[in-house]
Amino acid sequence: MTDLLKELTMAKGIPAHEGNVRDIMKKHMQDFAEISYDNIGSIIGKKTGSSDEPIIMAAGHMDEIGFIVSEITKEGYIKFIPAGGWWGHVVLSQQFEIITNDKKTLRGVVGSKPPHILEKEERKKVVKIKDMYLDIGVNDKEEAKEKGVKTGDMIVPYIEYTPLANPKYLLAKAFDDRAGAAVVVDVMKKLKDTDHPNTYCGVGTVQEEVGLRGATTAANTIEPDIGIALDVTIAHDYPGGSNDTELGKGPCIMVYDSSMVGHVGLRKFAEDIAEKNDIPYQLTHLKRGGTDAGKIHIAGSGSPSIAICLPCRYLHSHTSVIHQDDYDNTVRLVTQMIQELDAETVETITYG
Repeated sequence: MTDLLKELTMAKGIPAHEGNVRDIMKKHMQDFAEISYDNIGSIIGKKTGSSDEPIIMAAGHMDEIGFIVSEITKEGYIKFIPAGGWWGHVVLSQQFEIITNDKKTLRGVVGSKPPHILEKEERKKVVKIKDMYLDIGVNDKEEAKEKGVKTGDMIVPYIEYTPLANPKYLLAKAFDDRAGAAVVVDVMKKLKDTDHPNTYCGVGTVQEEVGLRGATTAANTIEPDIGIALDVTIAHDYPGGSNDTELGKGPCIMVYDSSMVGHVGLRKFAEDIAEKNDIPYQLTHLKRGGTDAGKIHIAGSGSPSIAICLPCRYLHSHTSVIHQDDYDNTVRLVTQMIQELDAETVETITYG
């Protein structure tokens, strides 16, 4: 599982550039599932158990937050626009990589003023992303173009995946949401030699960070009876935090967020499964932000849906931290849910 997480998080893929991630998911699912795609690039791994129905869709999004090249200045600096949500404070002085059309990787750093020359008022402000630039170490615009940089190129954070002092604490970019994509794959592997009374569709969606777009098209393609979004959510166990959600305390079942109120019957089913199998879990909510479940639950005639999320520190930055136990228990919980979601259970969840 750790090897899969490393492989997925080190892959480069902002919204609309998810091909590298899709290839990894295909490689790991193709021996167990029928592979197909929606028309904007989401990958669907379909494994039919003892019955064609109900159809259970579990989705993790493949895209990570990053930037897109918008301009090359005459001095050779790279201007950029966000692909996903960034806070200016976490961008300055960070290393990024530009991936050119010919797949060349160019390292750069976002420029920042030394504190010695900051005016008093500047110290109080967050620098706006529109005023930032990436320095790739060239003399001018022509040299940048010779290196292959073009408007529209993908820019991704640069950081190496690594376990921390306690090796169960894992540091990487793009756990949002390569962790969810990895759970999709590992649940598929768990079901390989296991009977389940339904069809499991494990999905890697595109363009979640810019509007849950792949979840929309994939759900309309699959027409699921049950939807499960697999994502990460805020861990509040930092100094001064509320400790409402903590690393190592289990997957978080989302009660509500800005995209969806979690289906009460399906949430109760997930809680019962967790308690019956001694799987720790946490209940959580988000005032802002949503998951793929926000689009899955209203596709077609609708389907009961929830989001099951790993607690994660430092979301939407270069560096995020998750806990191995939370990952393992998310795989356990979702696998057990799939094994028990037969037609009668789904009907009870849906209609009460």
